[in-house]
Parts: sequence; C-alpha cells; structure tokens
Amino acid sequence: MTLSLPGQPSSVTRARHVLTTLLSLTDAAEDRRGHLAVLITEACANAVLHGDPDSAVDITIDIDDDVCLLEVGNRGSTPDGAALDAELPAPLTVGGRGLPLIAALADTAAFVAGPPDHVLLRITKHLTDTPPASGR
Repeated sequence: MTLSLPGQPSSVTRARHVLTTLLSLTDAAEDRRGHLAVLITEACANAVLHGDPDSAVDITIDIDDDVCLLEVGNRGSTPDGAALDAELPAPLTVGGRGLPLIAALADTAAFVAGPPDHVLLRITKHLTDTPPASGR
C-alpha cells in the first residue's frame, strides 16, 4: 500500500492507523505490532518535522509473509549526522530520540537513495519470532 499524506502532524496518526489496521489482518505477534506502530510514528513524525514545509509524506507499507517493509519519504535532505546508530541524547534534552529508537526496534533501518532532494527511510521488521528460512 502506498500513501501520500500532507506534511502535517495529523498525518502521523493517519499513517499509524492504516498500518495497525493492516497488521490486524495478519498473524503478527502483538509486540511486533506495537514496535511497528512506534516505528511508523517516529519515521513519519521526523518526515513532518524535518521535511520541506510543503512536502508530502510518502509512505509505502508492504507486508509479505513474515516481514513488514516500511518506507517513509519526503522532500528535503538527510540531516547532517542523521545516523541510525546515534547515541541517545542527555536525559533532559528535548528531541533527538527518534532515530536511535527506530534503530533499536527495527530489524533493519537505513536511509536509502531516492530521487534528488528526497529523503527515504527504509525499515524492515519480522512479524513473528521466527524469521523465514533463507533460500525458500
């Protein structure tokens, strides 16, 4: 499923609701559903907060067998130092926890090349405790 939502805070809630509805139709473990809800919330919130003001937030949700792939993109640029392995900021610091949280909850997460002047974050998460066997 592909969505293009306005770069507004309400789009974060819409994206999370769409994902949780789709996941309710699967056998995804409850903790994985919760992790994915947090992942899409953080990724979309970052796209809204850091994207160009008039940029849409483009979201792809692909649920295939045991894996959920999320792609969240917007017009803008990957911020300097936007590393998914960044350390958490000091406890009283406002913000700066989204990317470390995404890295902690996702099976894989990376900024990937997209169209010029676009940011694209690709996240994968297994839906059960047993990842699919390779080669099948």
